[in-house]
Amino acid sequence: MGKISRDKIKTRGFKRFLKSFKYSMEGLIYSYRYEQSMFIHFIFTVIVITLNILLKVGATNWLFTMLMLVVTLAAELINTSIEAVVDLVTLEIHPLAKIAKDCSSAATFVLSISSIVLALFIYVPRFIEVFGL
Repeated sequence: MGKISRDKIKTRGFKRFLKSFKYSMEGLIYSYRYEQSMFIHFIFTVIVITLNILLKVGATNWLFTMLMLVVTLAAELINTSIEAVVDLVTLEIHPLAKIAKDCSSAATFVLSISSIVLALFIYVPRFIEVFGL
C-alpha cells in the first residue's frame, strides 16, 4: 500500500467542508455516548438553560453562562482526544501517560469548578430577588 500525500488529503472545497462537519458530529456523538463526563456536562447544560429561562437572567449573564458551558464542553472534548492519543501510543501504565491524562482531566475540572463559581454569582442573587430568600 503506497503512501498518500498529505497535500492531497488537505485539498479545499465544499465536499471536504461537509466531511469535516460530519467528522465533528461523529466526535460529539462518540463523546456523549462513551464519556460519562460529557453526559454530566449535558445535564448541567440543560439545568443552566432552564435556570436562565426561569430566573429571567439578563443578556450578559446568558452570555457568561453559555460561554462557560461551551468552553467546558470543548475542554472535555480535548481531554477525550488526549486520552485517546495516549492510549494509541501506549496502553501500558507509564508515568508520562498518567501525567498527560491527569493534566488534561484537571483542565476540565478547573473549568467546571470555575463555571460553578460563576453560576453561584449569577443565580444566588436572582434566587434571593425572585424568591425573597
